[in-house]
Amino acid sequence: MKALILAGGGGTRLWPASRQANPKQFLKLYESRSLLRLTYERIADFFKPADIWLATAADFKLLCQKEIPEIKNYSLEPVARNTAPAIGLALLHILATDPEAIVVTVNSDHYIENIEFYLHTLKNAEKVIQEFPDKFLCVGVATQYPETGYGYIKRGNKINSTIATDVYEVAQFIEKPDMEKASQFHKEEEYLWNPAIFVFYAKHLFALYKKHLPEHYELLLAMQKVLTDEKKVKELFAQMEKISIDYGILEKETDLLVLPAHFGWSDIGSWSAVAKFLPTTVDNQVKGEYIGLDSHHNVVVAEDGCVVTTIGVDDMIVIKTKDAVLVAKKDKAQSVREIVAELQEKNLKNYL
Repeated sequence: MKALILAGGGGTRLWPASRQANPKQFLKLYESRSLLRLTYERIADFFKPADIWLATAADFKLLCQKEIPEIKNYSLEPVARNTAPAIGLALLHILATDPEAIVVTVNSDHYIENIEFYLHTLKNAEKVIQEFPDKFLCVGVATQYPETGYGYIKRGNKINSTIATDVYEVAQFIEKPDMEKASQFHKEEEYLWNPAIFVFYAKHLFALYKKHLPEHYELLLAMQKVLTDEKKVKELFAQMEKISIDYGILEKETDLLVLPAHFGWSDIGSWSAVAKFLPTTVDNQVKGEYIGLDSHHNVVVAEDGCVVTTIGVDDMIVIKTKDAVLVAKKDKAQSVREIVAELQEKNLKNYL
């Protein structure tokens, strides 16, 4: 099996620490190593370096090489076009080296608590796809609490498999629900978090592009013929519509499987998510120097030798970097990307 690490995202919800030139996958948010490095170390004993591919923006290649010098296989996106074009381009590279490859997508901004069981799940997923080569498999994670920031998978009928684990058809994908629905989903075991861990034969997913994204497929075919010509690949890739693999293919495809798992997963996608892994000072989650008087349940990050102080402040996010400050209510953590959009609209490029 080949591992495809996806490391091309911008991490806008972790602004102001995450920036265009140094997005979240390269940040040391809660450990002494970056999220990208932690991702590689998590799978390093399971995959040989030659079987790991890294899909990222062309501009990030040097950063990736610094973080993971062990990896030599790259799929470089000339421009940002979301996950469907990014994965499609990576498929071309993988198919060129191994037409019969089974692939698992590995996101560079995830936290995994039980790594042993995570790797065991990937092995089971590979066996399922070997048994059902014309299927596409999603790993679904058991919910730990009601979460409005994640997508969900509703499992359907159980399938007959020789694998010593339960495998189900996918009944439905549900995008980020409101709290009422998230609370309902948490109570019902057929609803699982969708961590975007996918396992598939590369050639099968390539066929799904033809079925569901025919314009992308034609451009991919054209790129396949000139894959070593960087200029021509860039011209063709730039013509691809921006769309995620979820919207472009998965939500249109009916032949999907889901493998439920329990390995303790979190998406490090917002400051509220980061807070779970920060040291607790009294009852605030803190990184850096902080003094809080009558202040509770805050997330505070103070960088560049600064000190953050609060008085009478509860349930807030306070992030201080070299050139920017973010102050937000904790329940608005998902809205930080709107600040980034506003900065872009006002052409404040120095802060992006």
